[in-house]
Amino acid sequence: MRISSAAFYSEYRNGRSGKPARRRLGDTTARRSGRITGTARRGRPRSEDADARILGAAQELLFARGYDRFVMDEAAVRAGVAKTTLYRRWPTKDHLLVALVAKIQDEVPVADTGDVRADLTVYLTAIATGLNRMRGVGRTGDRDDRSAGMVAELVAAAARHPDVGDAVRGLFARRNTLVLALLDHARERGDLRAGTSSTVLFDQLAGALYYRLLVTGEPIDAAYVRELVDHALTGAAATPHPERN
Repeated sequence: MRISSAAFYSEYRNGRSGKPARRRLGDTTARRSGRITGTARRGRPRSEDADARILGAAQELLFARGYDRFVMDEAAVRAGVAKTTLYRRWPTKDHLLVALVAKIQDEVPVADTGDVRADLTVYLTAIATGLNRMRGVGRTGDRDDRSAGMVAELVAAAARHPDVGDAVRGLFARRNTLVLALLDHARERGDLRAGTSSTVLFDQLAGALYYRLLVTGEPIDAAYVRELVDHALTGAAATPHPERN
């Protein structure tokens, strides 16, 4: 299964990422037969091709230069679109960052093969790879730098703009739906203990990755992911382990 970010882009651009869209300017009224009739002027439909070109150009610039040196106008030039086309969709680079993260997340499939341990390991390893990639955005100095990179910028953007915060929470909620369904299926098969909370279990797994990224700066590699999944599933296993002396 793969979650699509197309619907997220559409809702986010049109103001449905947590807040109602603002009324469009340019509505006209005309007096006909003594009555006032409101008619909304239709604009041209948004171009998905323009969206893809903007996001592609923005991602190239962001990964090459980093968030601080990223310039919106240059993304428009590289994408071959008018600046107004870019700013109508994403008014600040904080808003554009959310769309870029949605695009990156969309590249990670969520498989439900019936082997919960293997599925979680594959998925979380891919997430860890993506986090490490975003950690290194624009980095040109010491390889031992433990900063969180673009992920920290995403957290800061969510704090700066309430609508960005709504969009970020909506983005992760949409993405997590597939993983929670995977865990629900595992519990229904009897692979997880009855009563196991899929939400709490996934919080333990994903939260550990983000804790390392944002707080301790420790590595997030495949070996850590395997150990993390093993420990989490041992606690949630349907068959209890014998008491230790």
